[in-house]
Amino acid sequence: MFAAKAGARHVVGIDMSNIIDQAQKIIEANGFKDTITLVKGKLEEAELPIKQFDVIVSEWMGYFLLYESMLDTVLLARDRYLAPGGKMFPDKATIYIAAIEDQEYKEEKINFWDNVYGFDYSCLKEVALREPLVDTVDVKAVVTDPYLLKEIDIMTVKKEELSFEAPFRLRVTRDDQIHAFLAWFDIAFEACHKPVKFSTGPHSQYTHWKQTVFYTTEPIAVYQNDVIQGMLTCKPNERNNRDLDIVVEYELDADNAIQRAIERKALHRRLDDSDEYGGADEDVIEAVNKRRVKERIEYKM
Repeated sequence: MFAAKAGARHVVGIDMSNIIDQAQKIIEANGFKDTITLVKGKLEEAELPIKQFDVIVSEWMGYFLLYESMLDTVLLARDRYLAPGGKMFPDKATIYIAAIEDQEYKEEKINFWDNVYGFDYSCLKEVALREPLVDTVDVKAVVTDPYLLKEIDIMTVKKEELSFEAPFRLRVTRDDQIHAFLAWFDIAFEACHKPVKFSTGPHSQYTHWKQTVFYTTEPIAVYQNDVIQGMLTCKPNERNNRDLDIVVEYELDADNAIQRAIERKALHRRLDDSDEYGGADEDVIEAVNKRRVKERIEYKM
């Protein structure tokens, strides 16, 4: 109705749920019966009354952008119905990743299974760990810089490109512990005469998409300017393509950590004449090696 009110010559909407029956009544009640046509059915099977459209609008985003996403269907609509020079709204999407300190919530969600009213349910911890948590996270919990993981141009992306493998490199911003990785997405309408965008990240206003939390098996002790590097792989589940199989591989960049530790040690020596920070650099290397971590976790969304 907004499109029709703004002057669109004709608007076609499609949905396979019964809510479209109520939408038809709303259209008629607001005087748009001759301007808006609704089609009940699946886009893959339906025949639309117009063969080309200047604009295609769809709210297709899911958790982690792609979970239960309708983007496959939107791309089909683009390839089948978008007129030359036409526009897709939204037209850009980006996925970001960071790491967070989340000890209290992890204790409640994961370690809860160690003692359930006096019973040992610890066998369920791995199951709980492999199921990403969708929730809002306080920006104060974020302990690394964000990293742009994936960019999607809705005008050009192919369905096959929605399965991806992306490296990441997270710089730690304070001394702390990491209990999980955090992912969110931004959406942009860049083809508008005045570009508009919004973010689902922890630094932004609440959205129903919230953020997606991927817990690690053990906490990772980190210091400012440490680097966690890794790879995230995402693909649709073979049995249900609305679900996602996500693999996160990560490790502490030990060379970087050793260099940072040696620099901190040298600074302490300059500031303090005592022997507290004495000893060889080999001691620093040993300390870093004790917190060296490398892990691969498979998640199911």
